[in-house]
Amino acid sequence: MANYIQRPKGTQDVVPSQSYKWHTVERIVAETAEQFGFREIRIPTFEETGLFVRSVGDTTDVVQKEMYTVSSTGDSTFTLRPEGTAGTIRAILENGILNEGFPQRAYYILSCFRHENVQKGRLREFHQFGCEMVGAADPAADADIIALVKSILDRVGLKNIRLDINSIGCPKCRGEYHKALKAFFEDRKDELCETCHERLERNPMRILDCKVEDCKKIAADAPVILDYLCDDCKSHFEGLQENLRVMGIDFVINPHTVRGLDYYTRTVFEFVTTDLGAQGVVCGGGRYDGLISSLGGPQTPALGFAMGLERLILTMEKQGCEFMEPKGCDIYFVSMGSNAQKKAMELTAKFREEGYYVQYDIVGRGLKPQMKYADKIGAKFVMVLGDSELETGKAKFKNMQTGEQTEVSLDDSILESFGEIYYTMLLDTDEDFRDFVDSFAEDDFELGN
Repeated sequence: MANYIQRPKGTQDVVPSQSYKWHTVERIVAETAEQFGFREIRIPTFEETGLFVRSVGDTTDVVQKEMYTVSSTGDSTFTLRPEGTAGTIRAILENGILNEGFPQRAYYILSCFRHENVQKGRLREFHQFGCEMVGAADPAADADIIALVKSILDRVGLKNIRLDINSIGCPKCRGEYHKALKAFFEDRKDELCETCHERLERNPMRILDCKVEDCKKIAADAPVILDYLCDDCKSHFEGLQENLRVMGIDFVINPHTVRGLDYYTRTVFEFVTTDLGAQGVVCGGGRYDGLISSLGGPQTPALGFAMGLERLILTMEKQGCEFMEPKGCDIYFVSMGSNAQKKAMELTAKFREEGYYVQYDIVGRGLKPQMKYADKIGAKFVMVLGDSELETGKAKFKNMQTGEQTEVSLDDSILESFGEIYYTMLLDTDEDFRDFVDSFAEDDFELGN
């Protein structure tokens, strides 16, 4: 094996032959978010460390174990973002977006960084799509956020996805719940992992999110927050359920669903699949009504979700979902000799201006190697240019799938001639294009007008 410098552990390369899968999901999530009224926001890759300590919570695994933190010149420390919500809310506050009217809706597609054990669907550099909605307290907003996620999962074609919902209450009702949890776990403290010993003192609710198997078994019998909800939180949770039923969205009330970050309040939800084994959460989110005030802003309700794109693509691959086809080469000009190459360059420029994907030989291959290369890159059509073609002013487009050849003039009419050839090919081979054309015909439109 060659002694190459290799990528860091927990990262991955998206090579050109796989990038079309990312294009598929990125396009779907962005278009769906925009359909629901969200607009894109872009934030820095790193933030002051204090932002994540205050928002994510200093009792979480993310802050205690997983953040990549560096010191800059002077005393400041900065952290590569471990998630997208804190930075997005910081940007909304700093840029005065709260003054632009409620609700504000923002979405992002970004890379995140956590130093954790590498396993299937869990990397140290990963990518998130997320949405944040600010200024909406009604449970209808919770249902709308969930509907957005469901719409995305439906559009990518995922099956056997379950929606789990829960309420983890507000600071008022969580106080009594924490007392009950602490009393429960104190009796089995010796069986808890070392990290959960500290959680027991500082935030016993974090034990419910522990990934250690023994702790998970103990937590399965712990008191549930739904028995401790105050009247307002109970009403909000009932309103969410009613709204989901109105929207025709099936759900399961799972009292063990909690989120791993401290800023969550009231609604939490997860879309879960068993296709990835233990890492079965495709998307998670909820409400965080106290986050904005904890970062120095006014008391403002907010909610959102994050979806790991690597995990989404893994699930799509596992279930055999369709990805959009990578855009290939429409035309490859095979040239023989310097004059023919110049003509190939001239035609390439013209066809690219019309929006076609075109290539020509730039490495000095012979005729057969050029034809093999055109076939390798999946060129739909090939045109051979040599002295004979230049002298007669005519050449042939060869359909690489059918072998059919059509002679055209090498003058200004070539674009129109190829358009007719290309259009005919689409009618013969592309079912979606044929359906599109038929839809015009059914509406009594005349093509070409």
